[in-house]
Amino acid sequence: MFVEIIFIIIGNIFGSFFNVVGLRLPQNKPFINDRSQCPHCNHQLTWYELIPLLSYIFQGGKCRHCKVKISPMYPLVEVLTGALFAISYIQYGFSMELIISLLLVSMLVIIFVTDINYMLIPNKVLIFFLPFFIVLRIVEPLNPWWSSITGAITGFAVIAIIILVSRGGMGAGDMKLFAVLGIVLGLQQVLLAFFLSCVIGAVIGILLILLKRIDRKQPVPFGPYIVIGTLIAYFYGDSIVSWYLTNI
Repeated sequence: MFVEIIFIIIGNIFGSFFNVVGLRLPQNKPFINDRSQCPHCNHQLTWYELIPLLSYIFQGGKCRHCKVKISPMYPLVEVLTGALFAISYIQYGFSMELIISLLLVSMLVIIFVTDINYMLIPNKVLIFFLPFFIVLRIVEPLNPWWSSITGAITGFAVIAIIILVSRGGMGAGDMKLFAVLGIVLGLQQVLLAFFLSCVIGAVIGILLILLKRIDRKQPVPFGPYIVIGTLIAYFYGDSIVSWYLTNI
């Protein structure tokens, strides 16, 4: 339990940083060596206001200066990142795959923040992580090794076809993201990730329409559903496929 707790703490710290990256990168604002501040009153946050999760709880979810409520997405992203870091360790232990897992989680969390706030998957995020995934998949290849190549091609091609057929039903950011995911997941798992993303997106979309939270024609970010579907496929894809093949 001690090691898992350490990963949770580290994940919370990184989750706080990913929040900043996801919110500032699309606006071309610096996110390193630039003090965090309240988005409402521009008050520069002190060190104890930057403690992941705890600062939100101690301040009652409000800025202590302007008393405006802080978005619950901040602590949510921190908690989720901590949990996913711990799951990565539980699944892979101290191995090369753990490094891949932590990098994948990091990329997906940043994309979750950018897409849910701006409906945008920045190229800069994909370009930053892509070389790491290529090198690491050479060092720690999938079985078979060419699955990363076919996964990247298939992930790109499937979304490209959907974009052409639907004339913009999905974005180019989704297409490029699935190409990167194909390198990490391989052919079988990237197809599973796409399927799960569509199912989860459809279910949540219908619920939001029924609850009248969104309109039928209102555009919604698909990135968060890709993130959820990818994480399920990456961590539990083999078990899901085995269960499916056993029960069909």
